[in-house]
Amino acid sequence: MPLRFARLSRPAIRKLQAGQRITEHGISAEGLPDGDVRYSINVMVDGQRIHRVVGRASDRVTRTQAEELIAKLRTDAREGRLQLPKGRKTALGFAVGADKYIEKLKKGEGRKKPKNIPQKEMHLRLHLKPFFKQQRLTGISEFTIGRYKMGRRQEGAAAATINRELATLGHMLHEAVIWKWIGAFPYKIEADEEGEGRIVVLSGEEADALIRAAVADHDPDCWLFVLFGLNTAMRHSEILKARFDQIDFARLRLHVPEAKAGQREQPITEELAEVLKGEREMRDDQDGWIFPTIRPGLAKQGHRTRMDLPFQRAVEGAGLDPVKVTPHVMRHTAITDLVQSGVDLPTIQKISGHKTPAMVLRYTHIHGKHIDRAVKAIGRGLPTPVDPENPGTITLELHRRRAAQRKRAVGEADKRLKEKTFGMEARAGIEPTYEDLQTCTSALSKPLTLTENFLRGKKTQGLCATPLDIRGL
Repeated sequence: MPLRFARLSRPAIRKLQAGQRITEHGISAEGLPDGDVRYSINVMVDGQRIHRVVGRASDRVTRTQAEELIAKLRTDAREGRLQLPKGRKTALGFAVGADKYIEKLKKGEGRKKPKNIPQKEMHLRLHLKPFFKQQRLTGISEFTIGRYKMGRRQEGAAAATINRELATLGHMLHEAVIWKWIGAFPYKIEADEEGEGRIVVLSGEEADALIRAAVADHDPDCWLFVLFGLNTAMRHSEILKARFDQIDFARLRLHVPEAKAGQREQPITEELAEVLKGEREMRDDQDGWIFPTIRPGLAKQGHRTRMDLPFQRAVEGAGLDPVKVTPHVMRHTAITDLVQSGVDLPTIQKISGHKTPAMVLRYTHIHGKHIDRAVKAIGRGLPTPVDPENPGTITLELHRRRAAQRKRAVGEADKRLKEKTFGMEARAGIEPTYEDLQTCTSALSKPLTLTENFLRGKKTQGLCATPLDIRGL
């Protein structure tokens, strides 16, 4: 049914003065200083407000075009609802979908066991939900994601931070397809290019100071946590989930059932194995957690989940910067020590648990001492000793002697040419010949093309070059 307008009639639009505006049914007509009229719309479509300029009367835009645009937007919204998965009759808004998404993850209803749920919840609460609000999940497009990225950049967020937030968004949309909230993934999210960033690594003295400070800390697990990190290159969470019954002391292996890149057999050092044997003998539960929880009756898990505060105290006690030195720095340090010791990258990957060798390449610092040692292997100069059996061998001494001989020959040839051209022979009427120029040219090893061609022509004609000819050249 066509809309009925009481205020926004055509006669009323024609009488609009500059600065006057008439709005009805979400359509606005505004008088401009140049006498033109601008049409715009401001309507709600499927819970999303759309405010858009339609055009000017001078461009032959009328109220009818504004009505048609609103009708098209509502038709598109209806078509989107018709494409919903079976069983859904209304489109799911982003904010409601985000809450359901986190709730399902906590129940373990994702495609595989979820990880980093607190980080995902933080991304949604602080940034994604305030931006997308009640927008339909199927309405997320390249344009809206581009606006989100631009807004976060203006707020000063780094590319890596934005990519982590978009990864949460992408994971939510993929799960929404599986849970039949939407029919298909609406748009492939492209991540921004990230810089490698600076990897903080402890020196040998700093690592020893950190171990001493951890031993002196009042937390009974701090020293073992630091020793574990520096001897295995394991991640923070992987260390705290380790159990005594997962260690094969004969093979020096620790079974890691859950890790970022999947389960693996983690090699451990002999030094750490000896420490763990002694620690195990003193425990009541010799097959349990290496880092058991300090609140057995209250904690949800049987092991400790974070060691940030004790580690920070140890860092400060060692005289290091707690802002730069985090538990992950121990992993960086151990991997860098392996690289600088000349261990090949596939072996390092097995120890560090990285998914691809490309991740290990970040630790091959170009300023490392192992690079300097490697470069020395290809250093090569001119041989200095002269081979008595082969006096023709080109040595540094012979090279310099030949260079000096050549320099003297050039000087003598140049002197002869000048003498013939401008000296006594020239005054006596003796002209330089073509052979004189050839001698000088050969000594200089630079072809004097113009002079040579000139003299060659003179010789062909049976003439000699005069001093004036030479000066002209």
